[in-house]
Amino acid sequence: MLAGCRRALPAALDRALKGRAAGPSRRAVSTSWCPVGAAFDAKQQQQQLRGSAAGRETGLFGVPELSCPEGFQEAQDRALQESEQLVQKACSTPPGPETVMIFDQLSDSLCRVADLADFVKVAHPDFAFREAAEEACRNIGTMVEKLNTDVELCQSLRRLLADEVVMNSLDPETRQVAELFMFDFEISGIHLDEEKRKKAVNLNVKILDLCNEFLTGAHLPNEIDKHVLPEHIWCNFSAEGNYLQVAGLHADCPDDLVREAAYKIFLHPNTEQLRRLEELLASRNSLAQLVGYDTFAHRALQGTMAKNPEAVREFLEKLSDQLSKRTQKDFEIMTKMKMKLNPQNSKLMPWDHPYYSGLLRAERYNIDPGLYCPFFSLGACMEGLNSLFSQLLGISLYAEQTQRGEVWSEDVRKLAVVHETEGLLGYIYCDFFQRPDKPHQDCHFTVRGGRLKENGEYQLPVVVLMLSLPRSTRSAPTLLSPGMMENLFHEMGHAMHSMLGRTRYQHVTGTRCATDFAEVPSILMEYFANDYRVVNQFARHYKTGQPLPKNMVSRLCESKKVCAAADMQLQVFYAALDQIYHGKHPLKKSTTEILKETQEKLYGLPYVPNTAWQLRFSHLVGYGAKYYSYLMSRAVASMVWKQCFAQDPFDRSMGERYRREMLAHGGGKEPILMVQGMLQKSPSVEDLVDALVSDLDQDFETFIMDS
Repeated sequence: MLAGCRRALPAALDRALKGRAAGPSRRAVSTSWCPVGAAFDAKQQQQQLRGSAAGRETGLFGVPELSCPEGFQEAQDRALQESEQLVQKACSTPPGPETVMIFDQLSDSLCRVADLADFVKVAHPDFAFREAAEEACRNIGTMVEKLNTDVELCQSLRRLLADEVVMNSLDPETRQVAELFMFDFEISGIHLDEEKRKKAVNLNVKILDLCNEFLTGAHLPNEIDKHVLPEHIWCNFSAEGNYLQVAGLHADCPDDLVREAAYKIFLHPNTEQLRRLEELLASRNSLAQLVGYDTFAHRALQGTMAKNPEAVREFLEKLSDQLSKRTQKDFEIMTKMKMKLNPQNSKLMPWDHPYYSGLLRAERYNIDPGLYCPFFSLGACMEGLNSLFSQLLGISLYAEQTQRGEVWSEDVRKLAVVHETEGLLGYIYCDFFQRPDKPHQDCHFTVRGGRLKENGEYQLPVVVLMLSLPRSTRSAPTLLSPGMMENLFHEMGHAMHSMLGRTRYQHVTGTRCATDFAEVPSILMEYFANDYRVVNQFARHYKTGQPLPKNMVSRLCESKKVCAAADMQLQVFYAALDQIYHGKHPLKKSTTEILKETQEKLYGLPYVPNTAWQLRFSHLVGYGAKYYSYLMSRAVASMVWKQCFAQDPFDRSMGERYRREMLAHGGGKEPILMVQGMLQKSPSVEDLVDALVSDLDQDFETFIMDS
């Protein structure tokens, strides 16, 4: 019933009216707002924003009780108390639209705490806040699983779904949401006897705990006696006494030996982490079979664009077939470069792929990030996004003053999203800058979902965008590499989905939709970020004001196609591995043996003995059986870009169609129907594969220009 409550992007993925926002129109701009670019580049403006918070005091995100860690207990208790009252109300209400509204209120009551806590537990700099948020997540999650197997609560929804007269009177979105709530009951085992329902609840709680443990283990460094390694490479790793800490793959290091050592040490098998993974996969399979599915993948893919594992397998196999010759050619080119630079050890290994593909891009197209960064100040990029959204969707971004205690770090910026006629649509908190212990993964979190409240007002959505950008210096503002700029556009795509998914029900608001659809708006924004007509509107040298030359943008775009087939083939391998792990159980071999077999079949570079990459595959938690979503979403985004925006990226009529057909519904409409509405056809597997492969083709004009 409430399974979508705590899904974040990579953290916030779930399900949602075409209601208009309550709030001021653009003509009635708040006096506490300032232009978005100034908030990120001008130090004086930043000081004004911080200084404004001195008078009044509140809690995190304006929630009064969250002025201290203990407030999570208070917020949690209130949510649980509200949920009990709403359960009683749902069970006593006659079948009708009010039933769906009460269920959504129940979902909202729990999600407002769980979603917020889901963010705080990973991002707050204060350990006490993180710990309190973790506990709140666990307690709310346990309550969600209990409600998902509450027979009396389910009966109230069944009565509604069984009443044909009432169901026919409901609008399509309300019917869809009612069916989604019932679907959540069914995949949680509501149809089972009491003993098996309890077992399903316990399995869900166990899976939640195992996910948290696996995520923690996936990011822990490995250590090794420093004397095992040559002394001249010690400086590349953190030292503790006689041990070196290896916390990553050092994929960009030019020293082959450093990359090899990092790969073998960081990916060395950990017995405890291996146990967690095996237990997680077995528990997921047990839950799926308990509630009536052949495999966990069958359960996870219900309601997605792909619909079932068979369709995913067909998509991955056809894509792999199309990529095979290109991938082989890419590996041959990388091998030649390695042979040229290191003739004594020229065999291409997995730790070489990221480094040599990057080297080839830089060498072939002269794309040293240092040449680009001066043109991509953070303030300029934000103004570029603002301009694009204004032209395409009639939306403007304004920086808003925050109250003391509202944000968790003084450099967090709060943006008001304002439509030219509909007024205030929601808020985006931008946690953009590096700080100690902050997760490095760029992501989007839903903190509060939008919904139409009982009094007719619209509950404005609130989201967080988290990046890890460098801070400004005395001599320069924050400057972004091309990759950072593209990531900023990607995450803003998620944010716009959250702001414009203006559904009646928060259960399907914004990014609360099928995982393989939720990535489409964000990946589509990457296409805008790589179009010269868009980039030319904001990319200016922060000192001279000189625009970024067109040939530099063209070279940057073409450079991404160098070895891109091999990069995509690697993603196919990851997605296929994810499907096998969540397929038939018991697994025929160990997870490491399956990794070795799948890698050699679908990737092409050899498995390295005594390594276990799967133990670092953190996406197995949030994207279990759904890692293919990135590839499928990219295929759809490519089709939308080429058909709807490539001719004119500022076409307002297309922007409105994009909002109307794809963004407005959240998860309140079948994902394939939204794609069909935008493209005017339902894409086949072949269409999706062709879209991905055609993106790899070099642009002949750019090639000639650079030759």
